[in-house]
Amino acid sequence: MNKKPVETIMGIVVLLIAVLFLAFAYRVSDLQVVKGYELSARFFKVGGLNVGSDVRINGVKIGTVTSQKLSPEDYMVDVVLSISSDIKLPIDSVVSITSDGLMGNKFVKIEPGQSKTLLAHGDEIKKTQDFETMEDLIGKFIFKATGD
Repeated sequence: MNKKPVETIMGIVVLLIAVLFLAFAYRVSDLQVVKGYELSARFFKVGGLNVGSDVRINGVKIGTVTSQKLSPEDYMVDVVLSISSDIKLPIDSVVSITSDGLMGNKFVKIEPGQSKTLLAHGDEIKKTQDFETMEDLIGKFIFKATGD
């Protein structure tokens, strides 16, 4: 079979464009693990939070969930967060698990506190709020509406 050089060149161009597209998509998607100092938090329910999930303040990614482990003593989940070194969090910050919309991915949301004392590498964030499932929210709404 005779192949024309134009077909070979076009095939190479298509492959180069595909590689460039994949590199661009990876860079823009912000899938990299944030390297920085580690903090820990304890939750009763994490609701499908995964290792690699975002840690955000006001919607901006400032960290990554690096591990989660069930404590055999009290059955709480120990979550370890890697926070960007340039972000310093007050000791009274509140950490909660939430999701991007109804069916979105779970992430850790941090609401910075007002304290002058800052968290350091290895500290545990004491103020946590567990993930609330749709059933939990509907139950609260129904009981609030009925006055029970």
